[in-house]
Formats: sequence, structure tokens, C-alpha cells
Amino acid sequence: MTFPGGAHASRKVFIHHSCPLILRFFLAVICLSAMCFACPKSCHCSERNGLTVVQCSSRNLEEIPSNLPHDTVSLLLSSNHITKIPNQAFKNLPWLQELDLSRNAIETVDAGAFQGVTESLRVLDLSHNHMQSVPKEAFARLHAKINLSNNPWHCECTLQEVLRELRLDPETVNEVSCHTSVQEEYAGKPVIQVLDSGINFCNFHHKTTDVAMFVTMFGWFTMVIAYVIYYVRHNQEDARRHLEYLKSLPSSSQISKDFDTISTVL
Repeated sequence: MTFPGGAHASRKVFIHHSCPLILRFFLAVICLSAMCFACPKSCHCSERNGLTVVQCSSRNLEEIPSNLPHDTVSLLLSSNHITKIPNQAFKNLPWLQELDLSRNAIETVDAGAFQGVTESLRVLDLSHNHMQSVPKEAFARLHAKINLSNNPWHCECTLQEVLRELRLDPETVNEVSCHTSVQEEYAGKPVIQVLDSGINFCNFHHKTTDVAMFVTMFGWFTMVIAYVIYYVRHNQEDARRHLEYLKSLPSSSQISKDFDTISTVL
């Protein structure tokens, strides 16, 4: 038995139950096309002008989270246990403007660590880490204001070339100091102060290389001379023994006299 309006009621029931499924499907497609991700479980995400701020400070993280929201504009990772910034660590964050990695244990920054955010990044904080050196390519084309203070920097040619290309935070520039140096007298002094005094670590590097090459060449030359002396002395000894042997042989005149004596007797 069919009740009036039964088909219409069935359609309403179908639409009522299927619409949430369809809506979720389209939301999933939109999310995948935008490469959006949920907020990492160890972090807290909030909104700023329609974009995402990701707060991951003091969460005992040992590496940079990989599942960050695509629209992240500020990423705060300070006071963790991160030791390395790998290549393309932020490649999926094209809107990233602020990156705080201060007070970690970072020792290594790969050459392509900031690929993908060189144009967007405005503030980069790497203070209070364990960095002694970084490759020249790591900060190439970055327009951000950078804080590199309170790291155990080793002052040498590569660091000088890196600093020459950066826009250091002017408020912290005097806190970027030489913990160690190729020239020991500059240990403990601000890097910028040393460079402003006219010191060129790259010249010192070239001089050191030249001295090393000279010492190496001198060593080889000494070995060659020593071998020649040994060879001459060894041959002289052989020549002397051969000469003494020849002297010990009877001379031809003595042999002739003996032969004449024998002939006379006969």
C-alpha cells in the first residue's frame, strides 16, 4: 500500500542523509587540492588574518613537524630539542613569514634548508643554538631579518662570506661572537667588530693554504735530496770496493816481468 507523498518523503530522507556525506567529500577534495593539513598534535594552531599561526614552543620536539598547515604564516618552534634543519624543511609553507627556532640544539643547517620560503620569510630567529658554521648556500636569497646571536661560531672564511650576504637583526648583531677562530686572538670578540677592523679571514685562509703547500713541497724536496745523497754514497762505497779489488790484482807490467823471467830460465 502506498501512502500519498511517500516518494517525496523518501527523497527528503535520502537528501537529508546524503548531504553531509557529499559535503564532507567536497571539503576533503578542496583540502587535498590546497594541500592543507591538520594542526600537529603536539602544537596549537590559531588564526591570524585568515592564515594560521602554529605554536610548537616547549613541546620536547626533536625534529621539525612535517604535517604543518599549508597556510601557516608563523611557525614558533623555540625551546625544543631540534638538532638539524634538513633540506626543504619548509617547502610546503609558501606563506611562511615568521620562523622562530631559537633555544634549540641545532648544530646542522643543510644547504637547501630554506628552499621554498626565501621570498616569503621576513623574520628568522636561530639564536641560542649550537651552530659553529653553516654552508654559504643555506641563507642564499633570503630577505628575512636574521638573529644568529649566542651560537658558538667558529670565525673563518666561510662564516665571513655567509655574514656578508645576510641582513642581521641590528639589535643582536653584537651578540654574534667568535667562540673560536682561525686566529686565536679574535676568540670571544663580536664577529662584526672583528671584520670592521679590517680583518679578512679569507686572506688568512689562503695564507694558511699557501704555507701548507710550501711545507708539503719542502718535505718532498727534502726526501728527493736525501735519496740522491744516499744513492751517491752507496755508489761511492761500491766504487771504492771495486777500486780496491782492482788494486789487489797483479799489474800487467808485473805479469810481463814474470813471463820474461820464466822465458830466460827455459
